[in-house]
Amino acid sequence: MRERDLRKQALESGKTVSRAARSKLTTPSSSRANSATPSRVGSRLPSRNASDDDEDGLSDTTQWSTASIDEMISPPGGGEELEGEGTDAWVGVLESQMEEIVERKRSSAQGREEALRMFCALVTRHYAAEQLKGRTGELVAAMLKSVKGAGSGKEVVLALKALALVVVTEPSDEVYDALSGPVKTCISDSAFPAAKVAGLRCLSVATFYGGATLEETEGVMEFLLDVVSSDGAVVGEMDDSAIVTAAIEEWGFLATQMEDLEEGTETAMETFVEQLESASAEVQIAAGDCIALLYEKSYTDAESDEEPAEEDEDEDQTNGHNHGPRMVKRYTVYRNLPQLLSTLTALSKLSSKHLSKKDRKQLHITFSDILTTVEKPTRGPRYSTALDEEGREMGSRLKVAVGRGGGRMTIDKWWKLHRLHGLKRLLGEGFLVHYAGNQVVFDKVVEVEVEVEES
Repeated sequence: MRERDLRKQALESGKTVSRAARSKLTTPSSSRANSATPSRVGSRLPSRNASDDDEDGLSDTTQWSTASIDEMISPPGGGEELEGEGTDAWVGVLESQMEEIVERKRSSAQGREEALRMFCALVTRHYAAEQLKGRTGELVAAMLKSVKGAGSGKEVVLALKALALVVVTEPSDEVYDALSGPVKTCISDSAFPAAKVAGLRCLSVATFYGGATLEETEGVMEFLLDVVSSDGAVVGEMDDSAIVTAAIEEWGFLATQMEDLEEGTETAMETFVEQLESASAEVQIAAGDCIALLYEKSYTDAESDEEPAEEDEDEDQTNGHNHGPRMVKRYTVYRNLPQLLSTLTALSKLSSKHLSKKDRKQLHITFSDILTTVEKPTRGPRYSTALDEEGREMGSRLKVAVGRGGGRMTIDKWWKLHRLHGLKRLLGEGFLVHYAGNQVVFDKVVEVEVEVEES
């Protein structure tokens, strides 16, 4: 990985405007009441916190995307046969797949599926901005035809994945306007639940990278909260844990670019606290992560002339005032903090025969982190109060390997973790490729310092 300027400024997105009154969407007439997959207590947890060490077991091979979609886009043999033919062999293959996608008149549904699958695999594994340049308009138009068409569920899912990859590889300020309407229609009306999940993911990426205004971003976040608060019923998939999890996770991803979340915090907290009672561990964890983010967002850097409140003084003393600028609480996040702390404590110690030992451990670690942040909002994920050699608290010790050169990201803020999660969900094993070559990914999604360990 080539050397870069490793300290980046945070995304300058400005403050959000006040949230409009939330209006519930009505369930579409084409929704199928019995199509949902009921959420299950024993649902498998995401691959997170994989070791007992203070470093997260994440690498370029970690699978963060939905497993079924990962398998769907992987070429036979994982694509190694393309790499073995030469460093540029993939370019010709990608060109032929793009031609197949754009030229629809003579294509079959099976042919379109294969072309989209290969496109997704290649654009995930390689940074293809040069190859996509000048072709995004026709690619987006062709992929939207697959989304709108009456083809197979697989074709729709792959088209939505491909659209998201196009947006992150070759961003455009106009693409949100082109995608938001058709993708929202797909989320509401598709006959395929998997397509609705893929639609939620695609909508989030298009909003983040596609030129959406702050008001439009806020509108998408409201829509996602509607999906969550209705347990998926608003898009015709009642109690579908995959739908609800996707909506929560993408809300958190979009929330990271909002400078001021005060106006929307009360509604969001009520929604996420309710989801802590879900029978799905994935839903619980996603909701907990967003709760931690909301508490973190309630504190901002103190102005030079501001006098800290008593609780902020206590927080500074606890943290040793050594892990960044002094932070000040701006507003109350949740009115019933004792109840929330009780719920989080219970989840951090949950014992259930429906969970494997490994899954139970991951649940405990995750909610211990969330509980720590709710109690002390300036503390990030995997915060350690152990003292270093200079007598300072060690702080957040969640580190992510970024390649084979010893580089590691320190994820000391929840907003950083949410952004990293969002990118890994989209790019999977290709994350490091885009991190190294895609300036948009490097600048606007990760924005964290990378330390290189000396050998």
